[in-house]
Amino acid sequence: MNDSPGWAAPGSPSDGQGPDAAPPPPAEDSGASKWSAAQPPPGQWSSPDAGQTPQQPQQNAGWGTYPTPPGQQPPAAPYAYGNPGGGWGGPPPAAKPGVIPLRPLGLGEILDGAVGILRGHWRSVLSVSLVVAALSQIALLVAQRLTMDSLPTPSTEPTTPGEAVRALGDAGLLYGFQYYLEILGLILVTALLAPTVSRAVLGQTSTLGSTLKAVRPLAPRMLGLTGLLLLGSLAAGLLPALPGILLGSAALAALGVPVGLVLLAWFYVTFALAPPALMLERGTPVAALRRSAKLVKGAWWRICGISLLTWVIRTITSTVIVMPFAAIAMVLAPGGLSSFLDGSATRDWAVLIVTGIGAVVGATVTIPMQTGVTTLLYIDQRIRREALDLELARAAGVEGYGSTRTPAPTGG
Repeated sequence: MNDSPGWAAPGSPSDGQGPDAAPPPPAEDSGASKWSAAQPPPGQWSSPDAGQTPQQPQQNAGWGTYPTPPGQQPPAAPYAYGNPGGGWGGPPPAAKPGVIPLRPLGLGEILDGAVGILRGHWRSVLSVSLVVAALSQIALLVAQRLTMDSLPTPSTEPTTPGEAVRALGDAGLLYGFQYYLEILGLILVTALLAPTVSRAVLGQTSTLGSTLKAVRPLAPRMLGLTGLLLLGSLAAGLLPALPGILLGSAALAALGVPVGLVLLAWFYVTFALAPPALMLERGTPVAALRRSAKLVKGAWWRICGISLLTWVIRTITSTVIVMPFAAIAMVLAPGGLSSFLDGSATRDWAVLIVTGIGAVVGATVTIPMQTGVTTLLYIDQRIRREALDLELARAAGVEGYGSTRTPAPTGG
């Protein structure tokens, strides 16, 4: 793979032979259909009539096969323990030039591959995620400081319905801004690190310079896709609650929140694979959105479940990382623990800066795991549907790969 890796979609001019090209069928044995010269003793097998298959001999009970009832297909040969073809031995071994085996992936392999990318390419991965996390946290810090004065505290609880609606709106804007900042960061890091993930899959090294060189020609399209995804997620999340917001009705706005969350989840999962599709297939933003929707179709719940599990793992890990910084902030707060309980600590710049640094460190370490899982899901879907593993094996220089395909692991 060169400095600008790209895996074109099937049928595109850059495909060459294309991942859809199936291996040639094995040549038939011309003697397989002939009767042997040494016939069995009379009475054990009878000569088959037209359209009738020979009857299988009776075998001893135990690990051997049993006679096939008339009208049924003979059972498949059982796999012994350790057989690389399946059974107790699991799925057949596949070529693994990089962080994942070149076959349909299970859940554990996707998570392990994401961790392997972070461990093996930590310089370029952490450099990109640090910049994005720092910029996001600075924007969030400014928004927190500007809106905290308008949020209610135990001493300034709203006393009228109008004040309650305004307080609810301010809190919703702050948390909504935080949520969409996180989505924006995930989109950018996923797109920026897609070339790094592609090299990790092929077992190639990656540097920050090579990553930026691969991303630079696609920067305008990447920003265009980011804008489309951000606008789409805003529309999905806010439109159901918009009538209540415009009418000043907290009850009507609250009714639209669950609908907005459902639409937002559908939108996020459906177009989650668009950033890696854009960077690795080098198409347009609209083509990347269509590509993601096509790859996700039929696997929405699987991709949603894996993404949700990754988010839970990432949140727990980030919380553990942030805890020491929160303890330092508690010591620096003017009122100590009581200032956190009454909300006054959130108005202190020292507390905001220390907790912000902790959030940057946590996001820098954990965001690449989520984005790595997303890109590996894109690769996995193309392996399952388009035999991308054949193209990856050729790119990695794996000899003799493709004569047999490994079935998708069950339960993953």
